[in-house]
Amino acid sequence: MIERSTSDVTTAYRVRSWHSQVEEIRHAGGAPLDGPLFKAAVAVVIENPFAGLWQEDLSDLTTPSAALGTELGERAAALLGGRPVESYGKGGIAGIAGEQEHVVACITTVFGDAFRDAVGGGAAWISSVTKVGSAGVALDIPLAYKDALYVRSHYDAVTLSLPDAPKPGELVIAVAVATGGRPHARTGGLTVAEAIGDGVR
Repeated sequence: MIERSTSDVTTAYRVRSWHSQVEEIRHAGGAPLDGPLFKAAVAVVIENPFAGLWQEDLSDLTTPSAALGTELGERAAALLGGRPVESYGKGGIAGIAGEQEHVVACITTVFGDAFRDAVGGGAAWISSVTKVGSAGVALDIPLAYKDALYVRSHYDAVTLSLPDAPKPGELVIAVAVATGGRPHARTGGLTVAEAIGDGVR
């Protein structure tokens, strides 16, 4: 169990629950991997203060979102057991009384910069996905190499589904991390070894 202060998050948002999952992949159709691939996701379920309302200014969700990025990032990185993060992604779901834009407001650059710092840095922008859905809907969080988006071997995803969230007036905000690229990646493209690490190539 991960124990750390969440006071910054709970001051800014009404949190109902936290959710974590981790995969340890040792075989994926070919020979056993040289070492396991770890993929982890963490989500927080928060109240949507704008559910059922039109609100032009969404800064109440955006301004404090660095706290969300830090907390989710620290929890996700911890699930890798000390192994470095190689790829990352973010996303979320608005309950059906909310809007996709409410999720986007929570995971802008304010959130992303804090999340990136929490998982050990990265030069690349963070792949993301947002949607509106009912409780239990699956969220496929995209992954990409943290220092160069063109590294094809790290195009992947983590699927997250919470049976009781989001309720209509809630938001699910989530992140995903991994220790490497897809098992047996062999479709060419830029490799980690070749990457400049400029965020793109």
